[in-house]
Amino acid sequence: MKLKGKKYWIIGASEGLGRELSIQLSNLGVKLIISARNETRLNELSSLTKAKVLALDVLNIDAINQASKSVGIIDGIIYVAGDYTPLNSTTWNVEEVDKMIAVNFTGAAKVLGFIVPKFLKQNNGHIVMIGSLSGFRGLPNAIGYGASKAAMMHLAENIKADLYKTPIKIQLINPGFIKTRLTEKNNFKMPFIMSVEDAAKRVIFAMNSNRFQTNFPLIFSLLFRASNLLPAFIYFWLFSSNMKK
Repeated sequence: MKLKGKKYWIIGASEGLGRELSIQLSNLGVKLIISARNETRLNELSSLTKAKVLALDVLNIDAINQASKSVGIIDGIIYVAGDYTPLNSTTWNVEEVDKMIAVNFTGAAKVLGFIVPKFLKQNNGHIVMIGSLSGFRGLPNAIGYGASKAAMMHLAENIKADLYKTPIKIQLINPGFIKTRLTEKNNFKMPFIMSVEDAAKRVIFAMNSNRFQTNFPLIFSLLFRASNLLPAFIYFWLFSSNMKK
């Protein structure tokens, strides 16, 4: 187990995938610092994992700066913070879309703006960024969420390209549907939906590999990757028409 005994900072640990990752990594002997806005939920999680609690709002750049200093020397960071509200262009909610972009993408950019220099200075580090299969191509009913995840995935590639010849390890992990409080908002059938426990196991397996990008579940991810090969008029005809009510 390559991660045992190492120290990781998980941002977005209070609920869903982040919470389950904290539990499973703790069980594997990983030392943790857990962050999110909900300090009460973090304290509950800390009682299970013995993790250090560091409440944090990823929209507050000054708070991120202070947090990046207070964590001290760490071996890695997992950015799993996420926000989701199902919206489309006919139900556009400016505040909700802005929140999704802020949490899912710009929050990550702010955090990594402080962490990457830290890792460069110590000449090692592990950056894990949680994207989404929805980020591969524009989907209906994903205003805000899909674009923010696509931006996160592009950011991971930017960092990888810049730091390719350094000892810093960058990984992008793109899951499909996971059964959490966020996906409970959906009123449509979610193919290949997986439990949060299964998803966390797959993330940890990927973290122990040397792959830059991991997409799962496999069959569902292949469909998304294949969609990139379709001409635009065919893609939008297939996806848009099939999603109409």
